[in-house]
Order: sequence, then structure tokens, then C-alpha cells
Amino acid sequence: MYRDGVLQKEDFPVEDVPEFLAAPGTTVWVDLCEPAEAELARLAGELGLHRLAVEDAVAEHQRPKLDRYDGHAFLAAYAVRFDAGTGRVTTAEFGAFVTPRALVTVRKDDGFDIEPVVRAWDEAPELAKSGVPFLLHGLLDHVVDGHYEAVQALDDEVEALEDLVFEDRPDSSELQRRSFRLRKSLTALRRVVLPMREVISSLMRPELELADELTRPYFEDVHDHARQAAEQTEALRELIATVRETQLNLQGNRLNLIMKKVTGWAAVIAVPTAVTGFYGQNVPYPGNGAPSGFWTSTVVVLVLSLGLYGVFKKKDWL
Repeated sequence: MYRDGVLQKEDFPVEDVPEFLAAPGTTVWVDLCEPAEAELARLAGELGLHRLAVEDAVAEHQRPKLDRYDGHAFLAAYAVRFDAGTGRVTTAEFGAFVTPRALVTVRKDDGFDIEPVVRAWDEAPELAKSGVPFLLHGLLDHVVDGHYEAVQALDDEVEALEDLVFEDRPDSSELQRRSFRLRKSLTALRRVVLPMREVISSLMRPELELADELTRPYFEDVHDHARQAAEQTEALRELIATVRETQLNLQGNRLNLIMKKVTGWAAVIAVPTAVTGFYGQNVPYPGNGAPSGFWTSTVVVLVLSLGLYGVFKKKDWL
């Protein structure tokens, strides 16, 4: 609980919220992690929260959004974490009720660590006098920074994938596994990152009064980071598709090169096969039964084979 921009009390029961809000100049933040339905319903009744917003806070797999109701707004978003070991993106869904003097965060599970948000609030006491906009900015700034960090980590993974594609002897199965895993992670990230541009842009509208003059530049900075994360996510999506297409093209080129060499060597080998087959016929021929016939065929085989090898090498067929 903040009073006139100064932190006054922490770790109090939810039942004390109406008493705090009755005093002028107070701002309250309430965090609920996997709340019971009765607990959330009681708090909703005390703060006048809309029934549809309460249903959205309890329901899972909501799209990131900002809904406006009479006297308050409801925010749905996702915190993101990238696991470098598995290459997977994990998301943690949460909702937030934004009232003129209270911010209520509802976390669906403990996957979203709220402690960094609290530390960010403690490190910016000069903004605390803004009340709820100060709390909302700290929350969104942490969430969007997590989005941006995950995008940067995926960018590094894609660069490593590019290096793997152009190795002399790339492991095709490993390339396919990594590219599929990255595309899956990027799809999950894109689903929660792209809508955040619209969410932050909406809450900055003057008629909503969710960002005051003091915090507006900070919200604009968060919006800029959200836009960068969204644009880079789209660029990575195209880049992964390009990497996959390049891999297939390189595989096709390597196959064509192998076939060209095999065909060239087959032509070289066909010459001695034809000569020795001709001399193996069961009718008399020049040099038949004499050493000169053997040496003549040997010379013909060598000359023609070396001649073909030279021609193919000059044409870069071998």
C-alpha cells in the first residue's frame, strides 16, 4: 500500500483493501497467485469489477488484450522465458485489473515470478506518486523486457543454425530437428508478442487515463520495446523459413554434384569396358594371339580414359 507515493505497508490480508482505499491518497497493489474462486469473487465485489473481466481472469489461454469497463480496465498478457538448454519458449499467463487507485494482478500459476517487478518498483520511488500508472508501467516493462530477451535469444539460435547449414558436412537430421524446434518456439512467442503493441498503444490513449503525464514517456519507451520485439519476431520467422529453404537448396546442389561426378566416372569407366569387350570378341582381329594386340588395347584404354578425364575436368564435370 502506497500513500502519497510512499510505500506504507506490505503483506497485509486482502480484507484490508477496502479500508486502505477509503483513505485519500492511497494506492494498493494486490497479487493473487492461483486464487480460489471465492477469494477473487469477494475482491471483485469490493472493487466493483465486472463479471466478464473476472471470468477472463480465471479462464486460461486468453489472447493478450486490454478491455475497458465502467470504472476499470482488464489486461491479459503473458510473461515469457526462453530455455537455452531445450530451445523452448515457456509462457506464464496473467491478468490485471486496473482501477483508479488499485492494481490487482492474477497469476494463473507460479511460472511468472513477480519478485523482479517488485524490485523494479522499489528502484523507481520517484514515479510512485503517479499511483496505479507507476505500478502498471513497472509490470508491463518487466513483461516486455522478457519478450525482447526471448527474441534476442532466438536470434542467437537462428544464427547458430545458419552456421550449421554452411558446414562442409552438415548433419541433416540435426538441422531439421533444430529448425523445427525453433519454428515451434517462435510460433509460441509470436502469439504473445505481437498483440502487445496494440495493448500498450490502447492503454496510452488519453481518454482511458491509464498513463499520466509523468509516466507517459516511460510507457512510450515500453511501447517502443514492444514494437521492436514484434518486428524482430516477424523478421526471425522469415529468416527461419529462408534458412530451411537454403538448406534444401544446398542439399539439392550437393546431390547434383554427386550425380555429376558419378556420371562422369561412369563414362570414363565405360571406355575401357567397351575396348576390352571389343577385344574379347570370339572372331579374329588385328593382333589376335599376339602380344601387340594386348599392348594396343591397353594403350587405347589409357589414351581414351585420360582423354575423357581431361575433357570432364576442363568442363568441371569431375
